[in-house]
Amino acid sequence: MIVRTWHGCVPVAMGDAFAGHLRKTGEDHAKSVHGNLGVAVKRMTFRGWEHFFFATWWDSLEAIKAFAGENYQLAVHYPDDERFELVADPYVFHHEVDQITPL
Repeated sequence: MIVRTWHGCVPVAMGDAFAGHLRKTGEDHAKSVHGNLGVAVKRMTFRGWEHFFFATWWDSLEAIKAFAGENYQLAVHYPDDERFELVADPYVFHHEVDQITPL
């Protein structure tokens, strides 16, 4: 299993609107791709910015490429992202997951 993580932030005033946008774009897109094993979003406020940490779990690198394209190391962007004054990391991280302990 591979976990793919991304971070971006928007001004606090845009936080709720961006959360909805992220659900309709990144979350829905990831969940629609064969090989996606799950999606999680963590959100926190820090110094006037609403930070979003987006994690997706995948069964293979091929599934990640189906989601993100051949340049899968780059973040996926969606129409209207800039409307929320999004400041996003241009790269994502991929980590092999050996074991998951149930909560």
